[in-house]
Amino acid sequence: MKNEKWVIALAAGLGVSAVTYYLLTKKDLPIGAKPVEAFDINRYMGKWHEIARLPNRIEQNVDQLTEQYTKDTYGNMAVITRAYHTKKKEWKEFTGKIKLAGPPNIGMLKVSYFGPFYLAYNILDIDADYQYALVSGSGLDYLWILSRTTNIPDDIKNQFLSTAKNIGFAIDKLEWV
Repeated sequence: MKNEKWVIALAAGLGVSAVTYYLLTKKDLPIGAKPVEAFDINRYMGKWHEIARLPNRIEQNVDQLTEQYTKDTYGNMAVITRAYHTKKKEWKEFTGKIKLAGPPNIGMLKVSYFGPFYLAYNILDIDADYQYALVSGSGLDYLWILSRTTNIPDDIKNQFLSTAKNIGFAIDKLEWV
């Protein structure tokens, strides 16, 4: 019985150590990236259309993706992601929570669709009118170009592609949806 308690305590200690190490060494921004400064979360609220994305498992077989960002009277933020699943031939909708990942004037957020687990959501570039945004996750494998409408002007598109390329994103792999 004593040996079993020792093994359980050791396993729990190793688990806590692994989680602590992960949280302390986890980067929230891709190396070389900088989030938007003078960011206004209230202007970011509203509906966004996905224009382009790096391929990822989460959005496989998904089209016409939109995100609706809201803020309630208590300051709680949420996102409703809606998309058409091309294989299942049906619309899917998921609601997530949003929180600031730093000072409110910096474009670093965290999003959670699954309980207490939050993922980095970084606004790397945004136009002055908050109509177009370049967004990443914590590494170079998640990148999105968003728009308030279903298209984007070439000058903004080229600006975002240049920014993403300079950071190290594989912009030649972007899927234009």
